[in-house]
Amino acid sequence: MTKDDLRIIFMGTPEFAVGTLGALVENGYNVVAVVTQPDKPVGRHQDTLQPSAVKQYAMAKGIPVLQPVKMKDPQFVETLKSYDADLQVVVAFRMLPEVVWGMPRFGTFNVHAALLPQYRGAAPINWAIINGEKRTGVTTFFLDHDIDTGRIIMQEPFDIKDEYNVEDVYDGLMKLGADIALKTVDKIIEGGGKVDSLPQDAMIPVGGELRPAPKIFKETCRIKWDGTAADVHNFVRGLSPYPGAWTDMAPADGKTSVLKVFKTTLTTIPCNGKAAGTMMVYDGKLLAATHDRWLQLDNIQLSGKKRMDAAAFLNGFRDIENCRLGG
Repeated sequence: MTKDDLRIIFMGTPEFAVGTLGALVENGYNVVAVVTQPDKPVGRHQDTLQPSAVKQYAMAKGIPVLQPVKMKDPQFVETLKSYDADLQVVVAFRMLPEVVWGMPRFGTFNVHAALLPQYRGAAPINWAIINGEKRTGVTTFFLDHDIDTGRIIMQEPFDIKDEYNVEDVYDGLMKLGADIALKTVDKIIEGGGKVDSLPQDAMIPVGGELRPAPKIFKETCRIKWDGTAADVHNFVRGLSPYPGAWTDMAPADGKTSVLKVFKTTLTTIPCNGKAAGTMMVYDGKLLAATHDRWLQLDNIQLSGKKRMDAAAFLNGFRDIENCRLGG
């Protein structure tokens, strides 16, 4: 079997998935169709439909695109079956029913942006950084009935440097995910459709903790200033640049605004009993009190204003010592 013989259907939606789809197409693999989310209404009146990044790429390459509203829709299932795919590759897509993931003769594998079984769920990159992990990676695994629990085919690690935020890790894992997807497809081709895989239960140490990666909502992004400075710093990194960590800022006049925080720097200055969320300016730097140390706020955005560095913020907001950060 060669890569020309292996008929692949690709499933994914965001830019992260385009990294793998592009690698498959540009390296000559036989992608016969793409499945992605329906176009999303955007604009002030929601009257403009925005195609997904995957759809845009597929259309530019002349690849047929399927956009089912429901994955169990009989017409979609029949259309999918008509492509007679040998293998399905999934990256950053929705949960699939068995009638879909069980359709190809060689199965369906997913590229997940974490080292499974850790960080199962929708936001593995965010939660790995929030939790202060020094290493993450990508995993390919066969889909089964539960989310992110299937048999592992391959894994590749990725180091999270102290200064990295979500964008940095996202870019690194997008490239690494494309590489591991090609290696996984090659293993399947070399094995004539058979490939060794390992159950995830065998990779969980006895008594070991599994860290989940649930979907992130607005309330998830609220900063808790009573944590340690390191905790808050990692929380900000794990939500930057999008969706962004936020907090309430209450000035002396009592008019509370939302303040987003995109970049912070750890200091060695102890808070000495200052209430968490207290603000001050020290040596020209904007600081906020946490449970143990002052945290330097470097890049922020006040509600209704542009994102800016702290120096620009302080030029227009001078009564900072009388402000309090809440949450």
